[in-house]
Amino acid sequence: MDLLATRQGLRGVARRLLSPAPVRFLALLALCGAYLQGGINKAMDFPSAMAEMGHFGLAPAAPFAVAVIALELGASAMILAGFGRWLGALGLAGFTLMASLLANRFWEMAMPERFFAANAFFEHLGLAGAFVLVAWYDLAHRA
Repeated sequence: MDLLATRQGLRGVARRLLSPAPVRFLALLALCGAYLQGGINKAMDFPSAMAEMGHFGLAPAAPFAVAVIALELGASAMILAGFGRWLGALGLAGFTLMASLLANRFWEMAMPERFFAANAFFEHLGLAGAFVLVAWYDLAHRA
């Protein structure tokens, strides 16, 4: 079997496994999972949500906490429901980038903290990129 036939065969298998709507939904759910968990936890323990805002210097804490909860839950719902998916994805991409710039300032840290913060920063940068990809795909392939 030549390499091209093998590639096409593997591509066909991958397409059949990954194309069904439930797989796409589960992938989007996994992508939004941290935001759903964070939004629900903040909503259920609002004093801790305000403490988190204060920890990062965001004041007044209550309006920031409400905004974060609304964004995490609202944008995730938009992505999962497919209603304004591109907008929800861009919202979470921007939020993730801004939160990472605020919380993972590795360039200001000494080792070993720098190591861990840099890893977290670049992991979140990748997550933001994944949301931009969701937005791009939605805009390019949906009417």
